[in-house]
Formats: sequence, C-alpha cells, structure tokens
Amino acid sequence: MTSSIVFDPLVPWPLLVMVAVIAGLGVLLALVRGLRGWALRGLAGLVVLAALSGPSYQQEDRAPLSDIVLMLEDESASQRLGARALQTSDAADAMAAHITARPNTELRRITIPDGQGDAGTQMMTALSEALAEEPRARVAGIVAVTDGRVHDADLPVDLPAPFHVLLSGEATDWDRRLSVLGAPAFAIIGEPVVLTLRIDDLGAAPASEGFAELDISIDADAPQRFRVPIGEDLELPVTLPHGGRNVIRFSLPEAEGELTDRNNSAVIQMNGVRDRLRVLLVSGQPHAGGRTWRNLLKSDSSVDLVHFTILRPPEKQDGVPVSELSLIAFPTRELFMEKIDDFDLIIFDRYKRRGILPALYLENIANYVRKGGAVLVSAGPDFASAESLYRTPLGAVLPANPTARVLDEPYLPVVSDLGDRHPVTSGLPQNGEWGRWLRQIDVTTTSGNVVMTGIEDRPLLILDRVDEGRVALLASDHAWLWNRGYEGGGPQLELLRRLAHWMMGEPELEEEALTATAEGQTMRIERRTLSEDVPPLTITGPDGTVTELPLSPAGPGRFETVFDGPQIGLYRLENGEQVSVIGLGPSAPREFVETIADPSALEPVLNALRGGVTRIEDGLPRLRNVRAGRPAAGRGWIGLTPRAAYETRDVRQTPILPAWLVLLLSAGLITAAWLREGRR
Repeated sequence: MTSSIVFDPLVPWPLLVMVAVIAGLGVLLALVRGLRGWALRGLAGLVVLAALSGPSYQQEDRAPLSDIVLMLEDESASQRLGARALQTSDAADAMAAHITARPNTELRRITIPDGQGDAGTQMMTALSEALAEEPRARVAGIVAVTDGRVHDADLPVDLPAPFHVLLSGEATDWDRRLSVLGAPAFAIIGEPVVLTLRIDDLGAAPASEGFAELDISIDADAPQRFRVPIGEDLELPVTLPHGGRNVIRFSLPEAEGELTDRNNSAVIQMNGVRDRLRVLLVSGQPHAGGRTWRNLLKSDSSVDLVHFTILRPPEKQDGVPVSELSLIAFPTRELFMEKIDDFDLIIFDRYKRRGILPALYLENIANYVRKGGAVLVSAGPDFASAESLYRTPLGAVLPANPTARVLDEPYLPVVSDLGDRHPVTSGLPQNGEWGRWLRQIDVTTTSGNVVMTGIEDRPLLILDRVDEGRVALLASDHAWLWNRGYEGGGPQLELLRRLAHWMMGEPELEEEALTATAEGQTMRIERRTLSEDVPPLTITGPDGTVTELPLSPAGPGRFETVFDGPQIGLYRLENGEQVSVIGLGPSAPREFVETIADPSALEPVLNALRGGVTRIEDGLPRLRNVRAGRPAAGRGWIGLTPRAAYETRDVRQTPILPAWLVLLLSAGLITAAWLREGRR
C-alpha cells in the first residue's frame, strides 16, 4: 500500500495561474493602501486557489512484478564450427540457471537460427521482435550467447536495459579464406579476362611460408594446381573455352587446424560470347539463289563475312587481258593457307573444281575441320559430277558421297525422326506448311545424322562431327525457294541460321547437352539427346551427398526434372557421358565469410548502455545489480538493472479540501477581514 497527494485541477493550470496572479495583485494593493485585513484576504485567496487545484489523498494497492531477462542463443551455421555448439549450449544452460536463481526474475530464452536464404545471423531482428512482446519497464538485461558474427547489427533497436555478450569460440581459432574480389559476368571466347582473387589467413594462424595451393577447374574438367601467395590480391587471367555458361571453380585444400573448408572455394558463372564470328563464303557457279547465304550472313551484325566468288573461271575466254580487269587479285594463299584458322565457318555454295583452289588448299581445309573448324557444303548439280568437291581431299571429311544422279522433280523436304530430336531441325513449322523444292542431289551417307529427307526418303541434310570439327551437307541448292515464297515458302532463314550456329558450336544448339538453370534453391535440369531414352540423373551435392533422379520426357529429344538443393554450394550433374556443374547461391555462404569469433559488430549496441563482453572459455561472469546509467560490466561480472515494476490493483482518492470546508474557511476569512477593516 502506497500513499501520495495528487492534484486534479477544476480549471486548466494556465487559468489557475492567472487567478493566483490576480489574487496576489489584490492582496498587494490592499497592503499598499494600508488595509488592515490584507493578510486575511490573502489567506482566503489561498483557500480558493487550493480548492481549485483539486488536491486529493491517493492510496494505491500495488503488487510487485518480476524482472525479465532476455537470453539470445545463436544457433546459426557459424556456431557449429569447432566445439562452439557444445560450448554455447553449456554456457547458455549455466547462465540460465544463475538468472532463474535470482529472486523476482524471469528468463526468456530466444533461439537465433540461420536467416532465410543467405541472410546470415539476424540477431537484432529477433531481439526487436522479442522486445515488442515484452513490457519494456520489466526488462532488466539482455544476454547474447554468440560468436559475434551478426549480420543485422546496424538495425536500430532502442534497448531498455544493458546488453551483454558471452563470446563463443577460442582465442587460438584460425581459418583460411578464398575470396573473389572482381569477376565480370561476360567474357569473349578465346580472349583472356582478368579475375581478382585473394587468400587470407584469419585469426591466430600458424606461421607459414606465405603461400597456398590453389586448384582451378572450368566446368567438369580436372583441376589445375597453382602455388599462390597469401594476403595479396591475385590477378588471374582466364580464357573461356566455349560459348554459353562457363562455371569456374577455385578451391584450396583444407589446411590442418583451420575451422572450416566451407570458405575454401569460390564458384564463378560467366557467359562466354563471341566477339565477331568470322565466316568465309566460297561461291561457285552463279545461280538463282546465289545470294541466299550472303544475305543471311550479312543480316547478322555479329558476323564478319569474307566472300570468295568465282567471277571469271579459267574456261571463260572473253579476250580481256588480266592487267585490264578492274578487280584485284584475290589473296587465296593467305585465306586458305595462312589465315584459315581465323575463320569460324567455311561455306561452299555450289562450288566445283576449276583449278583455282589447288588440292593443297583443300587438304588444308580438311585439316582445319579435324582441328575444330566447321565446313558447310550447299551442293548443286556440280556435286554429282566428275568435278565434285567430294573428289578432292575435302571429300575425306564429308558425311556422304554422290551417286552421280541429279533428281529434278518437285518434292517436300521432311524432318526425319532423328531430326525431330535434333536442335537444328526440332520445332520447325509443320511439314504441310512448307513449299516444295525442285532438285535434289542423290547421295549415300557414310557417317553423321540425317535430319532432313527429300525424294523417297533420300538424305537431304546431313550433320556430322569429324574429330574436333563439324561438317554439314545440304544435298540441294533450292533452299532459296522458301525465301522467295514459292508455294508458301518455308522456314529457310530459321533453318539456315540454326545450321550456321550449330556449325559454330553454339551451346544452345548442341544435340547432346546437360544444362541447368537455378532460381533460388530450385534448379531445373534439361537433358537434350538424340536417343529415345536416358539413364537416371546423378546429382552430387556440396557435401558429397549423391542423389539419383529420373528424367521425364518434355518433348522430342528433351528430358527434364526439377531438384530442390538442400544446401548452398556447387552441384555436379551427371547423365551418361554428359557432365555439368551449377552453383546454388554463393559457394561460401554468408555465415562462413567471417568465421573467427569477434564482437566488434555489436560494439555500438554494447556501448549504448555500457554492457560488456566475456569469453566463455575464460569462465562465466557473475551477476550484479546496477543502477540505470551506471557501468554495467566489469572484470568477471555483468550487471542487471532491477526495474521495480509493479501492478496497481486498487486506487482510492480522498479530497483534502471538501466543498463545505472550502466554503466555511473562505467565508470565515473574508468576513474576518471585513470586520477588522470595519472597526477602523
């Protein structure tokens, strides 16, 4: 039970002050004029002012409330390094026992798990939510059992009581970390791009030579090992081997005694693009569709086209001296001998032997294919003659040989069953919508894949791989009819564009490929193949866990599945001979970027109410009571601020000046003043 005097004025305080001033001026005037009752008048005014202020005698029936202490237990991924998990659990249980043993004290234990995605440790967010559920007037202190690696420490939180940290980890902890400081998202194929890496030893690292072993692998290739310095920015030139997505993985072998190897690797996904595609177009005898390939290639701004055209064959006898021709001599030796490797694709359009390109040049083109080049032959009637390209050294890499028959009759080009599964011809408009072609060269296939057929299912478009290169043979020179709209035309531009890009090795048109795209923790995996079925997919996770999944048909030559990755990191995908890798999130999650226990991120929170830090390995601190505003931590102790909170159960108020007493006193004093002054 507590008692106090409270005031509940009958009029606003400004008006009450004004009345007091007027009464005081009246008493002062009476004193100046010598009225003998001025003192009685002043007392009467005081009685009236006291009555207007509404004084009451208040009695409260109060029940004391216990103090509340919040304990934040960090159970994020970094707290599972070394012996921190057991250390944290034991310290939290022991401190909880000390707090609950205090009289009039309640404990709230709050677990801090990993944040959503890669958000890290969201301790201040959890603290803010906990404070919103508790009466601030009862919170006596906050104790956090953590390694100090808090990733929302800059979140402003108004603390009602001192904040203390029990720091996990050990002073002898050390870790080695690999960081990627700079990496572009795109790079030109064949040109080096500079990546910036750094290797750091954190914490109490042992003495070393200052060098570490670094393994570098691209996609699923075997890694190469290099010896690099520690503690320095390392500029590393990397050349992408192919177009599309290139996954580059950097890794360090785990060193003896380091906390974790989760930050010993980094994965970069870079898209390889071609700067300019260099194409050599060799045109033979002029024909109605002679500009088809030229127009197609010139319409692509990323293509550099060199067009070699036979304008004046040797058999032409017009009597014009060579010295008077307006055209300069074409650098055939430079093109076909010295700089042939600079081209991504060579196209022969109705070309036949005329003695202009010696057999040595054509042999060099065949070798160019074997070493990774690409040749496309668009065959006309000359391909079936004695002057055919097939009867040159280039014939050794062609996928079919001519039978010497030229079929001049209308027919409808048809995508074969195999072509339905091949990216070059898959998904083209329906066959019934196409116009007919009028000529086909009869050939017999010796290798490769027939993706389109013509008259009586004879091979029309054959695709083949020769060693490291690619070859395509189109057994007709009438593809231009589609471009002219003959009988409704057809997908000529799309077909020839796909064909040219397949020849140049574009990843999107690979017939055998295993690709994956990630969105968050979910990856969609696609397998393209010419086979009618595929084996199960094998997925190897960052921790070595192997998962097998069946692939479901998603269209001709396409199989798909969806996989939710349980961890952030690098996944290896295998299906038959196809291997691919994909990274989910950063290879080193945020929790493992900084692994050495350090409370510096929480210093602003600690300093706000003069809290302290105690290492768990040095022993748990004692608990003391401290007044608000005083230092809340010292050597071997931390302080809690008793709040002395209470609950008011009943309130009784008794007026000190009841109305009848005010009337009696004021009337008596005024009457006494009048009588005293009346006698005079």
